[in-house]
Amino acid sequence: MEKRKIVVALGGNAILSSDPSAQAQKDALKETAKHLVKLIQNGDEVIITHGNGPQVGNLLLQNIAADSEKNPAFPLDSLVAMTEGSIGYWLQNAMQNELNKLGIEKPVVSLVTQVIVDKNDPAFENLSKPIGPFYSEEEAKQQMAETNASFKEDAGRGWRKVVASPKPVAIKEIDSIATLVNAGNVVVATGGGGIPVLEDNGQLVGVEAVIDKDFASQKLANDLGADLFIVLTGVDYVYVNYNKPNQEKLEKVSIESLKEYIKEDQFAPGSMLPKVEAAIAFVENTDHGKAVITSLENLQALIESDSGTIIQK
Repeated sequence: MEKRKIVVALGGNAILSSDPSAQAQKDALKETAKHLVKLIQNGDEVIITHGNGPQVGNLLLQNIAADSEKNPAFPLDSLVAMTEGSIGYWLQNAMQNELNKLGIEKPVVSLVTQVIVDKNDPAFENLSKPIGPFYSEEEAKQQMAETNASFKEDAGRGWRKVVASPKPVAIKEIDSIATLVNAGNVVVATGGGGIPVLEDNGQLVGVEAVIDKDFASQKLANDLGADLFIVLTGVDYVYVNYNKPNQEKLEKVSIESLKEYIKEDQFAPGSMLPKVEAAIAFVENTDHGKAVITSLENLQALIESDSGTIIQK
């Protein structure tokens, strides 16, 4: 069987359960690694991306709680880098240990990745991504008066800081990632969507933003010329009319059908919608590749029988 190049985008549930401690997340990734190595056992080249939403949120809370003149809180781009580093370490450690158990000699490396965004992206005008703790309206307005941060009311739960969520334009380290993959490494990259940077006269500058991990993963998959882009989530299939009596699972589905379902608001914004949009974008930008949306637990079935929601031209 021909070796495939596969980019796997891990959902948050593959890392974080209800316990946010480092040990619990390491334990969750040990289980995740057991599933992911099946692709390597199958002879495929694997590149792994991951989310970092809850982790960057927790780190932000820790920074705010400890913020003082002697120990100032870090900006968001640095927090994204820190969580990309910590989750990358946990993941490369878990994958390496699992491969060693199976007697597979394959190095695993994680790469802290900068992702270039466009300063003219409309996302910088329309701040939409809530991060950090909840505040009362009074506290939020006081913070807005004292800083240049923006706050919005969040679903009746209080006010939260909002930041831009721009689209990825280019992955700065793409050549390094490709070199590592071609040398036979399992590579963990663009974690948490990558660190958002602006390019200005040849200089890279970190920016207060969060890049959607599914779109960054799609960009990585297209740039590497992946044969398969797997988006992992909590369900084996994408459904239409989800949780209704006429619920229907999607198995093999065309881009055109998915676009119609998007018009019908079939997919929840912030959860399934970006995954579907990223899968469509990957397939539209590849000649031979296909995308699959499924669960971690369904990977073996995917390897054996193309199980999951499969999107191809």
